[in-house]
Amino acid sequence: MDKISNFGIFTLLFVSSLTIMVGAVIAPSLSGIVEHKNLGFSASWLITLPSLGVVLFAPLVGKLLNKLGILKLLSLGLVPYAFLGFFGAFITNDYLLIIDRILLGAATVAVQVSVTAYIADFFSGESRMKMIAWQGMSIEFGGVLFLAIGGVLGEMDWQFPFYIYLIALLCLFLVATILPKPKGRIENKDNTETKESKSKFKVKLIFVSSLLAMMLFFVGFVTLPLYLPESFHFSKSETGYLMAFISLIAIITASQMPKMVKTFGAGKTVVFGFLFFMLGYLVLAASISVPFLVLATIFIGIGFGFTIPVLNHMILEASTLHNQGKNLGLFSMGVFGGQFLSTFIEYFTDNYTAIYGIAVVLAFIIACVIYFMFEKLSKN
Repeated sequence: MDKISNFGIFTLLFVSSLTIMVGAVIAPSLSGIVEHKNLGFSASWLITLPSLGVVLFAPLVGKLLNKLGILKLLSLGLVPYAFLGFFGAFITNDYLLIIDRILLGAATVAVQVSVTAYIADFFSGESRMKMIAWQGMSIEFGGVLFLAIGGVLGEMDWQFPFYIYLIALLCLFLVATILPKPKGRIENKDNTETKESKSKFKVKLIFVSSLLAMMLFFVGFVTLPLYLPESFHFSKSETGYLMAFISLIAIITASQMPKMVKTFGAGKTVVFGFLFFMLGYLVLAASISVPFLVLATIFIGIGFGFTIPVLNHMILEASTLHNQGKNLGLFSMGVFGGQFLSTFIEYFTDNYTAIYGIAVVLAFIIACVIYFMFEKLSKN
């Protein structure tokens, strides 16, 4: 198999950043979108509908991975990603816009699944874990970068942030010219059947853990833009800086993920992640000053770094060539399904202290349950 170059690694990480960009890039211009589009639904759904698209189309994309191959699926994801995202600025019909955003989610899961499968093909062992950590870092860094760019462009014109989706065409050019083609691997059939039978429960546990981890992580992203101005009189820019700081902490933490897994094991690292979520929302619920807010965001960022990248690594380790597409699709469903579920938390109560208190209890219960589940798996 050809060795991938450093520029090839950069290309993989650059493409990976598109997954977080799918909703974040237009977030700063939501107010402008509301002013210029006569929407018959909440503008926030423009951000979350792609997540629904991921959940709906992930099973299909998982099946297509083995049929089409990694690079073909990646290319078929990047092209509609660029144009569906871009044309969203010009669609005036509500129903067509909803369909456009959902299909954008389908393109996103095609990109995510194929990039992760490509990493699995070219890397193994500690080098794969390191690449998965870098992938998690690039996704979070993309969130910070594209939020900032979207904010600048949104101040110029509300439609300009939609142009950023065309970056996917640059990614397509890089993929076509830089990445070597996977030659494929042959896996022993007996080993495959044995591994698949042992990993079914583990895959389900990883799916549920990724769903709950992303839901807890996004509780902060859904509530902080309203909570901070209301309770601490933050400006929009100050709110943005604090939320970007969460992503920065997540990037730093993800870089330490391989060391944590090597020292404590993957299962316990994920448990630590949920405990940090618990601490983050506990401090947030009791916050009386800005230093408390900063401490809370540090804990929440660490929670992400010790859950999603680790679970991504675990799903690859639990997969065979036969079920890799299916399992990666399931993982994408968990990650984006958690994002989508978090948007409904505002319908339960307007009391943010109560919301964060519920998040504390949930994080603690989840940490305890998955600890015993992973311990049970390690003994089998």
